[in-house]
Amino acid sequence: MKKVKEEKVRLNKFIAQSGLCSRRKADELIESGVVRVNGEKVVEMGCMVSSSDRVLVNGQPVTKSELTYIKYYKPAGYITSCDDEKGRKTIYDILPPEVKELRPVGRLDKDSTGLLILTNDGDLINKLTHPSVKIPKVYRVVAQGKLNKDDVFQMAKGIEIEKGKIAYADVLVVDFEGKDSVLQITLYQGLNRQIRKMLDYLGHPVVSLKRISHGSINIQGLKKGQFKYIKPKEIKDLLKQLEKAEKMQEKAAKKDL
Repeated sequence: MKKVKEEKVRLNKFIAQSGLCSRRKADELIESGVVRVNGEKVVEMGCMVSSSDRVLVNGQPVTKSELTYIKYYKPAGYITSCDDEKGRKTIYDILPPEVKELRPVGRLDKDSTGLLILTNDGDLINKLTHPSVKIPKVYRVVAQGKLNKDDVFQMAKGIEIEKGKIAYADVLVVDFEGKDSVLQITLYQGLNRQIRKMLDYLGHPVVSLKRISHGSINIQGLKKGQFKYIKPKEIKDLLKQLEKAEKMQEKAAKKDL
């Protein structure tokens, strides 16, 4: 019987597909000399490995995993972290056991709700959270008071939410509920508590904040605390969106030279 030849991949991709880190971080680990393949220290980036090779990072075995992607509707009251030194509740206290090994793509603060993508694909996490790649995240926000055109313009123009940190947002006023404004806010950044700080600056504190989409992935069909596996076609569409965003960024960078 003919033996099936095992597929070989670059070492950095193999490490990334284990869920340990991104390819970029894997390159750093290889360069630092903490990666061994079949007992030999590896520092060459082009090293090729297969599932039959024994790969160790800092002495710990690394196994190529099947890539898994889910979308999760985070409820309020939980932080987006594996653990917390302050003893606060995290999403891992309530996630089902079968997905507790997955890591979140970005964060939502304790009081915010809505879409989180979780995966063991280190490459995707790195790409979606890298500040140079502009992938839209859309939020439904209720804010105190009635935002006017000047407020909307100022959020698009930019607000300094911390010293040296300018935050930008595209804002659409969807409706008014009593004295509050219902907003659809699109971000291309990932600054800490960005929307809350911008609206605080304008004198319109957030009443509620829910992320409804991240790139081409949306929260449709989910209730709070529920998750769904993301279909391969949906991931393919997201990767196409990422590729397009990366090309646009490259073109912009060339124009600046």
